[in-house]
Amino acid sequence: MNMAKEDKGIFLTVAEVAEIMRVSKMTVYRLVHSGELPAVRVGRSFRVHEKAVNDYLDSSFYEAG
Repeated sequence: MNMAKEDKGIFLTVAEVAEIMRVSKMTVYRLVHSGELPAVRVGRSFRVHEKAVNDYLDSSFYEAG
């Protein structure tokens, strides 16, 4: 696998994801544990790729009416 060709992006902490999504950290942990938001475990904490956050938000749009 050639890492140079992959989209690097950045990994965000749970606190950063919560801030971006305007939800609590607990909500982010729930999304990670349920598998709705893919994350990488680093030691005892999680990191979420910014693309995963964007993909989740894009797929969560709700059309009213």
